[in-house]
Amino acid sequence: MESLYDIWSKRNPQWEKRYQESIMDVFTDYGRGTTSYQHARAKTFGAGYEAFIIAFFIGLYFDQTKPLIEDKAQLKTYGQPIQYWGNQENRIGRTSYGEIRKFIFAALVAKTDIDLIALDKGEITPRKVVDQLIDKMEQYANFGFSYIYEKMEEDPNHFFRETAFLHLFLSFLDEKKEENIQLEEL
Repeated sequence: MESLYDIWSKRNPQWEKRYQESIMDVFTDYGRGTTSYQHARAKTFGAGYEAFIIAFFIGLYFDQTKPLIEDKAQLKTYGQPIQYWGNQENRIGRTSYGEIRKFIFAALVAKTDIDLIALDKGEITPRKVVDQLIDKMEQYANFGFSYIYEKMEEDPNHFFRETAFLHLFLSFLDEKKEENIQLEEL
């Protein structure tokens, strides 16, 4: 029997097409193929799913979700299942980041209301559970894309600072530190 992780990793999450021009085309070489490295050198990310991963973690760390729009015609996938995300070690300067996929999966299991006892009893199918995990993943990423889009609307150069994404993620650590200090004071 396949594990939940294996079933999940064969899926291809969706994202809203409206972020194609404003985020994907700006930050990734998504859709250009492997022969366009010359043009892609100035991009922050390589494959489109790398932007999806960043958007997912933004949603996760803010603990905010945003459902995808209902119109299926306005949704896209990357055409590559999760199991292949980050496997391009042969590209100069890249290493595999398979561990990130495991972290995403663990976070989704922790943050999704799954009845694991019902799954174990066969009352719900592994596919149903994976559907829930993918839905949560898409919602976190959709919030992240929305966040990136809004920041770009406020300041088009916001994410073009060399360490902009790093500072964003470090700010989550600062917030956690402040929360811990406040708890200790109580």
